[in-house]
Amino acid sequence: MSRKSRSGAGVRAAAHAPVFAALGDETRLSLVAKLADGRPYSISQLTYGTKLTRQAVTKHLRVLESVGVVHSARAGRESRFEFNPQPIQEMREYLDFVSQQWDEALSRLKSFVER
Repeated sequence: MSRKSRSGAGVRAAAHAPVFAALGDETRLSLVAKLADGRPYSISQLTYGTKLTRQAVTKHLRVLESVGVVHSARAGRESRFEFNPQPIQEMREYLDFVSQQWDEALSRLKSFVER
């Protein structure tokens, strides 16, 4: 792998790090799983059936919103939150890119060792 492609991979990793960090929390992952059904949810609906307070859910949603995984819109006095799959799709593409690099590196190592 060339030095240029390695630095490009580093830039891509840095761009995705906040999304990985946001999704690294079990509560936020469960919120994303619920929101992934495509329907908008209020904080009350997302809190229902959990042991979390509305304030805790709101804080987690704001973290997810800050990295673009969810977005909110006002509906009367409530905010409704919806899932935005784009950042996760970009992460998936990045992971596919890294996986390909590792496969190529392991293939080169195997060729070298088998000589």
